[in-house]
Amino acid sequence: MKRKSNTETMQSLMMRLLAAYGLKDGMDKYRLIESWEKILGPYIAGKTEKIELKKGKLYIKLNSAALRNELSVSKSKLIIKLNDFLEKKVIQDIIFR
Repeated sequence: MKRKSNTETMQSLMMRLLAAYGLKDGMDKYRLIESWEKILGPYIAGKTEKIELKKGKLYIKLNSAALRNELSVSKSKLIIKLNDFLEKKVIQDIIFR
């Protein structure tokens, strides 16, 4: 008896499952938070108090006003860098607090 060739990669199955249960956004947020230090370095990670991702907006609470101003100036580059890391356009805006 010959088997059907219904093969799909594990990653594609997981992505479909996450989308079906509405968990895709949560996975993006988790990946972003877990990799924050790797993406932006230990200095910025050390000054970051809280990260939230809601409806395409990334809210970042920093404990340094100087760093908040510096990152605000390069916000568009940061959005590109973070979306490149996530391999899709998830973040449309960043709000620094």
